[in-house]
Amino acid sequence: MKKLSCLYSVLLVLLLTGCTTYGVIDNTVKTETETDEEKPNAFSWKAANQLDRNTNLDLAVSFSGGGTRAAALAYGVLKGLRDTTIEVDGQSSRLLDQIDQISSVSGGSFTSAYYGLNGDGIFDTFEHAFLLRDVEKHLFWGLMNPIEWFRKGGRTEMAIRFYNDTVFHNATFSDFKKDGPLIVINASGLGNGVRFSFIEEYFDLFCSRLDNFPVAKAVAASSSVPIVFLPVVLEKYSDCDSFEPEWLKRSKAQLEINEDPLLAESVKGIEILLNKKRLRYIHLVDGGITDNLGLLALYDFVTLSGGAVQTLQNMKTKPPKYFVVISVNSSTDPNFDMDISNKEPSILDTINSMSDIQLHRFNRTTQALLEFKIKQWTKAISTPEHQVKSYFINVSLKNVQKNELRLLLNKIPTSFGLSKENIERLVGTGVNLLYQNPEYQRLLSDLQGEIGKK
Repeated sequence: MKKLSCLYSVLLVLLLTGCTTYGVIDNTVKTETETDEEKPNAFSWKAANQLDRNTNLDLAVSFSGGGTRAAALAYGVLKGLRDTTIEVDGQSSRLLDQIDQISSVSGGSFTSAYYGLNGDGIFDTFEHAFLLRDVEKHLFWGLMNPIEWFRKGGRTEMAIRFYNDTVFHNATFSDFKKDGPLIVINASGLGNGVRFSFIEEYFDLFCSRLDNFPVAKAVAASSSVPIVFLPVVLEKYSDCDSFEPEWLKRSKAQLEINEDPLLAESVKGIEILLNKKRLRYIHLVDGGITDNLGLLALYDFVTLSGGAVQTLQNMKTKPPKYFVVISVNSSTDPNFDMDISNKEPSILDTINSMSDIQLHRFNRTTQALLEFKIKQWTKAISTPEHQVKSYFINVSLKNVQKNELRLLLNKIPTSFGLSKENIERLVGTGVNLLYQNPEYQRLLSDLQGEIGKK
């Protein structure tokens, strides 16, 4: 059945790609003359950190790609954080309420966006609205409708309408809860390889507004698999002044002092977005292409601000006591079955294997980089009188201890239509992996935390 479904999908893609389609532009021009540097708002890194919930704790979370599998595992981690209490200024608080930022890509973006819009309501409605819904089947039959073949925007706009109707209900970025964490949805520029985040710092480069941009369209961009879906297109407005933000100037100055290849790549990407002669539109696809863990947006926030010390100065705040990053990684092991036979692999198996191998190598490199950088940043902002403790909590399916469960989880495909049994298995695994993580247990010990209370 799975092979038959894949065959239909491939045939359908081949049929539809013969038509010329233009992206529907939904980002509107920004009429205000003020930049985010002068007037931060609720959708920027700067404003979100000035609204820090707890000056003693800086907590960032990232959700990986991986279809509904990623969304369910991320949801399980949110449930685990909800049911963990800590002591904050002498009062009991849920660890969930201490999250400052959530950075996400692809399937993980459904969970982050839904939480950003609904807060605790996610625990009442998300499973029915998305996790238990066979999204893949609905999209497939939608594409089979001949009317969709001639509609403006093609199959991607059809998916966005479906997400709007069933999951996000026409919400825009202005609908994100003001007292919740900053939600950073990430995508990739198809034509230039630039990692793009749906925050004001990036939209300012296009002289465009983010507050009225559809959340469903941002999530669609973050999860838009190339070829299967068309890119989400944003316009850089022709009258846009190519200003160079102060944070970019600081990054260039930092590169002159210390060589950092990844920072240099980030700066290069921002300069591409600034160049209105080379870039009038950006075609956005799956965020997992440039960072399947969602961690590099967190890295960019600190490095593009000029480093850890400069970031705190920009925020006009003191160093926290505890700096925590929770990485939720739903990737599974590559399938090596083809290596036990001389049978030629199918085209689909070849494409999947090439993608899996690339993502696994990139994931390991990204994770190692962030672990190293977190220790480096912590050391930079620590003083003899104020030592900052850091925690990198890696919640990964590869850390499942029971062999039988790990094998079952590894067979769950990267799709947007999973069985109820697999959803329950993934959600429960997310909770358990969080609780069993040694770094998480160390954090709870330091924060006088307790598991099992809402």
